[in-house]
Amino acid sequence: QVRLVESGGGLVQAGGSLRLSCAASGRTFKNNGMGWFRQAPGKEREVVATISWNSDTTYYADFVEGRFLISRDNAKNAVYLQMNSLKSDDTAVYYCAADLGGFGLVRSRGAHYWGQGTQVTVSS
Repeated sequence: QVRLVESGGGLVQAGGSLRLSCAASGRTFKNNGMGWFRQAPGKEREVVATISWNSDTTYYADFVEGRFLISRDNAKNAVYLQMNSLKSDDTAVYYCAADLGGFGLVRSRGAHYWGQGTQVTVSS
């Protein structure tokens, strides 16, 4: 059974930082793109950042504006999202995504595997 488990979400003040982690189990994703998506209340899920299997290629949504950094550790079957200079607009449930095959890396439309999500709340 494939599982993606996120951690690192929480409540932070505007301007603060959080580091999200996602640990995968059940199969390896070392040859697959991975990423982070988010969904705010009343809004559709949107891609935040994606990373290729070898970390050579990364993509960030326009709203990131250089504040976030996606990384991965294939030995640990994990992907991370360092979020700095957080804004109230970043408040959302953040989802780890794995195996982006067929959905694209740039402006990714989805993934084959999803985590359960972790809440990020930024207070102004």
